[in-house]
Amino acid sequence: MTTPTLSPVRSVAFLGLGAMGAPMCRRLLPFHDVTVFDVAADRVVELREAGAAVGASPADAAKGADAVVLAVRDAAQLQASLFGPDGVAPVLSPGAVVILTSTVGPAVVRDTASRLAALDVAVLDAPVSGGPVRAGKGDLVVMVGAETAVLDRCRPVLDRLASSVAHVGPRPGDGQAMKVVNQLLCGVHIAAAAEALTLAKALGVDPQAALDVLGKGAAASFMLADRGPRMLADEPPVRSRLDIFVKDMGIVTDVAREAGVATPVAGAAEQLYLLGKRAGHGSRDDSRVIDVLDPRA
Repeated sequence: MTTPTLSPVRSVAFLGLGAMGAPMCRRLLPFHDVTVFDVAADRVVELREAGAAVGASPADAAKGADAVVLAVRDAAQLQASLFGPDGVAPVLSPGAVVILTSTVGPAVVRDTASRLAALDVAVLDAPVSGGPVRAGKGDLVVMVGAETAVLDRCRPVLDRLASSVAHVGPRPGDGQAMKVVNQLLCGVHIAAAAEALTLAKALGVDPQAALDVLGKGAAASFMLADRGPRMLADEPPVRSRLDIFVKDMGIVTDVAREAGVATPVAGAAEQLYLLGKRAGHGSRDDSRVIDVLDPRA
């Protein structure tokens, strides 16, 4: 692979406008020429009105782009966006960068980086954490696996999206490894919050009072504060689908198994999400994992 031209990133193609992608994309609009694409046509309307150009396909959106930001759901969407019939890989210029913000696992990203390297296209492995509200404020945490030169070129983009950019390693896949560790804790914390609030209700403790007390003591966590109120709501808005944690906890347990590390608590949490998906909650907010524990369910 030849050394890519490290000119500043000006034009950006943004693929994937879901709960995380849309607010992230909005953060870039005042500073970059942005062209968007999403398989759900209705998602592009607000971005078009906010000033983004709209591509008819991933490839159309990526033509001439210095960087392509991918905020897709899973590895299958990643592969389709890059290497499918309308994928971006054939239209990217040498020196372009693919910024991957999704959680797909280290092995997938390393394979993707190898395939794109043959085209003189770099990969910035940059999974994010923080949720949609923080995404809208540019307050995400980004875990980067990439060479320093690639990170430096893309830092203006990342700085619009995040309050913390952690360079955790020099290789694509290193960011994913850190995100796996992050998702282990997130998934366990959500499941534990669901169990705690269910137990409080069963013991006759008002769940809202329990949430207030827990949030002020040693049991407090970001996930309890964020998901707890949604667990107590009848039908909260979908900010993060339950089936996303089915995917993520599956990645966690697979990667841990390959590393020879026992993760019994993560394994138990994964089973709870699987039960939730089987019960028909996959497309609901992940806080509805609490419904799996409802004795009336």
